[in-house]
Formats: sequence, structure tokens, C-alpha cells
Amino acid sequence: MLRSFDAGLAPVLPRMGPGFILRVLSKRARAVPAGPVAPLTSRFTLPRLDFAHVARYRAALGFTADAVPLTWWYLPVQRAHMATLLSDAFPYRLAGIVHVENALIAHAPVPGDTAIMLATCIDVLPTTASGAVYCALETVGSAGGERIFTCTSSYLAVRGARSGKPKGEQPAVGAGTVIDSWTLGPSSGRDYARVSGDWNPIHLARWSARLMGLPAPIIHGMHSVARTCAALEAHGGRRVAALSARFRSPVTLGTTARLSCDEPAGRYTLHVGTAPAVEGVFRFG
Repeated sequence: MLRSFDAGLAPVLPRMGPGFILRVLSKRARAVPAGPVAPLTSRFTLPRLDFAHVARYRAALGFTADAVPLTWWYLPVQRAHMATLLSDAFPYRLAGIVHVENALIAHAPVPGDTAIMLATCIDVLPTTASGAVYCALETVGSAGGERIFTCTSSYLAVRGARSGKPKGEQPAVGAGTVIDSWTLGPSSGRDYARVSGDWNPIHLARWSARLMGLPAPIIHGMHSVARTCAALEAHGGRRVAALSARFRSPVTLGTTARLSCDEPAGRYTLHVGTAPAVEGVFRFG
């Protein structure tokens, strides 16, 4: 059901500036309530689309169509997510939270100068048997009461205990035709941060990644999804209207990612070496 909006009551979506990033990274955990965590909701206004920024995003990620890419919507959505999770009602740290799944669906053409309303609902799911805590997030973007896009995500807020069992070999997944590949240079994380506003230290340099507990910097998961979306559009000659992603393993800077596509099945897999890094389904519009 489409949520209703009152533009006069919805604050302007905050920008991902240095101060905002610092608040995200410095938020501390608090005592977790004994019962279920109540759903968190928020509403923000994106006053207008910055089409110059959309053009820079298209150029940086390889999109050729003169339109708002489906994956661009994640940029304001991420801002809405982080602003909502900064609430005192969310008891977990944000530094170290892991984006594990994402799905974007386009519902209607993008309006011109009309404000976009972003309504977000975040559910903290029951703790798993291993002790892991996941959050389910949904953001609906609408204009003039019409739904423009939906973005759903899953984040891992608390890691569970390891089973101790060896993982064994990775299963063969995503059989299909290799349609694109790209090598991530040492500045790839910083380049994407400039266009996305996501300056998480794990993506920027070796020293900052190590500061956050990683041995080497990794590329943003949504960079991989955006490059995948652009490659699928170039391969299929059509706009992607729906795209999901499951993040299987991180993509380290300095490696080469290879994209395979099974177009009849509407599936793709992004590999680094023989290991699947991202996999999902897609649908052309």
C-alpha cells in the first residue's frame, strides 16, 4: 500500500557531508530492549532532482541512456536509511553494519522538477539461532501521490557466532555469457565516493580500511550493482526496470570483476576469480 505524504511535514533529506558521515561512524550501541524493537519510520523530501549530478553518475558508472538510472535512486535512499538509523530508537552501532541484499524497482517515469517524497520503514528482525541480527528496510519514493520507485534492503547489524564448519568449495552459480569485466584500481573507492557521497573508510585506502578492521579496501557494493546495471542495459539495448542483488563476498580494490548474464532466465552473477561476489535477478522495462 502506498504511504501517504504531507510535503509540509517531511524534512529535507540530509546530505552525506563529512559531519553526517562522522555521526554515522561515531554512533554507539545502547542497551538492546528485552522485547522486539519497534519498527522505525521516517519521511524525507528530496526537493528536486539534480540532473547535473545524475549525468556525472551516468558517466562514472558507464550508463549511456539519457535518463535517471535505476541504481541512482539508491543514493538518496541510503541517505534516508542512515538518517533513520541514527535515531536513538535503533540500538546498534552503524560502523560495521553490512549491506547484504538490495532490490530496486521502477514503477513510473521520473517527474521533472516535482519533489520526491521518501518514506522509509525499518524492521529489526528477531535474533537468529546464531545470534545474528538483520534489519529489513523499505523505502518508497513517490511524487504527486504516484509511486516512482521502491527500494528494499537487508542489513546485518550484529554478526552471529560461526559454526566452525568449513565452507568447502563455492557452488557453481550464474552460468551464462560473460558480457563485461572491469578492473578496480586503487582510487576506485574514492572515485565512487565522490559521486555517491559514501565516504565509508573501508572503501577509500588501505590505511583507512585497516583502521576499520579490514586488511584491504573493498569497493562499495552498490558500485558493483550500478556497473552491472549499466552493462546489462548495454547488452540488452533496453533500460533495466528491476534489479536485485545479493552480496556474497567483498570485491577488493585491485581485482577484476567479471559479469555473466543468463538473459532468458533474467539472472546475473558477478565473479572475482572463481568466487561469486554479487548475484541477482533483473528485468528489462
